[in-house]
Amino acid sequence: MHKRGVWLVLPGALIALTLTLSSCSSLPPLEGRVASTAFSHTDDTRLGKALTPLTMAHPGLVGIHALADGRDAFAARAVLAQAADRSLDVQYYIWRDDTTGRLMFEALRTAAERGVRVRLLLDDNNTAGLDAPLAALDAHPLIEVRLFNPNAIRSMRAVGLVADFMRLNRRMHNKSFTADNQVTIIGGRNVGDEYFGAAGEISFADLDVIAAGPVVRAVSDDFDLYWNSPSAYPLALLAPDAVVAAPGPALKPDAKASAYIEAIKRSEFLEQLVGGSLPLEWARTRFVSDDPAKVVGKAAPEANIAYKLKDLLGEPQRSLDLVSPYFVPGEEGAAAFVDLAGKGVQTRILTNSLEATDVAAVHAGYAKWRKPLLEAGVTLYELRREATDEPSRQKRGSGSGIGSSDASLHAKTFGVDGNRVFVGSFNFDQRSIHLNTEMGMVIDSPALATRLSETLGRTLPTRAYEVRLDEQGSVIWIERRGEQVIRHDKEPGTSWFKRAAVKALSWLPIDWLL
Repeated sequence: MHKRGVWLVLPGALIALTLTLSSCSSLPPLEGRVASTAFSHTDDTRLGKALTPLTMAHPGLVGIHALADGRDAFAARAVLAQAADRSLDVQYYIWRDDTTGRLMFEALRTAAERGVRVRLLLDDNNTAGLDAPLAALDAHPLIEVRLFNPNAIRSMRAVGLVADFMRLNRRMHNKSFTADNQVTIIGGRNVGDEYFGAAGEISFADLDVIAAGPVVRAVSDDFDLYWNSPSAYPLALLAPDAVVAAPGPALKPDAKASAYIEAIKRSEFLEQLVGGSLPLEWARTRFVSDDPAKVVGKAAPEANIAYKLKDLLGEPQRSLDLVSPYFVPGEEGAAAFVDLAGKGVQTRILTNSLEATDVAAVHAGYAKWRKPLLEAGVTLYELRREATDEPSRQKRGSGSGIGSSDASLHAKTFGVDGNRVFVGSFNFDQRSIHLNTEMGMVIDSPALATRLSETLGRTLPTRAYEVRLDEQGSVIWIERRGEQVIRHDKEPGTSWFKRAAVKALSWLPIDWLL
């Protein structure tokens, strides 16, 4: 064919391909989907009876317990699943088909066998390969699975992403686990081995909180809003041909799962939780979240969690401690930090180093702001890859048999003026601000805020690189190992190729994706 003919035919072929992809990626109608809401009268449940005297003794306040240890975080969810009498409302961005993911699936199924209604809402971005196990759960009469903002093309997801990129690029990043509308767990953790100290190549340093009191009702209302939103699709509508296995007998743990369970059984935290002696910090607590309409670009600007957090946390007057694994402040955010430092606010930021991050591209959106932040007086730390407690505990001979792993930061928390703390799913990056939906709690607790500040002050010098500027204004990294102080003039623990790739990415206009 003549070259001119090729160019005449090509646009038509592209249009035809686009139309074909669009037709294949259309979602099914939601006709027949049944709305449901959280149970409101649950004081007569075991959890209700145990917690009512405590909440009555602290009117208007919320009982908080921080979950910094991965195994404790898994144990807390497992115990709530066992203790629930009426309902489990579970919402996550990622759910792995691994040891802890399968154990948690089994915990939900076992609860349903006891008569507990289970509603499981997962973002669809990370459910590839899970249609069959999710369908097996969904087959139980008391379990319903819905997928949020789903890909209509189940077997060739990349095709669906290309066909509907602007919608599928937005995700539900929320994470919550609520039992009987009495107790909830929210924070940074998804469900998977790397989040719960079950080893693997990477173990995430993360943070959740258990909360009991009036804030739980707000979390349940928010779950209902997402569950009944136009973006939440029953699994049966999306994967009608998924092979549905009969619920069958309980899952028999393999050797790794058995070792993990035994390690949890020896936990002092588990004894406290089961025995009712878990210490709680009672504080004024406010829930904050995005409107689910954010994923289709229809949420009002004032409904954005970033705006809400600014109002709830207030303007820092003395200090700001920010922990964010993915830190992409952008021009506006960087200017805000520079302004705070200029006003004398001690601003300390912890994020992942390039060697520790699990998303190197995000580092490109952060690295360009290091120098102006340092010049303004902001203190920057970057977590070292090997800085997790969990493998060190294993190496000391815990006998868990589940291996060891390097660390990557995944906790998302802010402390303001030693008075207020945020814990949730919100990263200080452009995705959390503009694209993904997020949630969390603002806790008015000097004790928790002081604990965060003291923990950072005690651990950062030995577990993170301190980022500085040298006499020539170049970025350097200071590493402390005991009495030894090591200076790095290049990103520590990385190859020249990785550094070059990140540098090249920093030149591209992709910050809005990060």
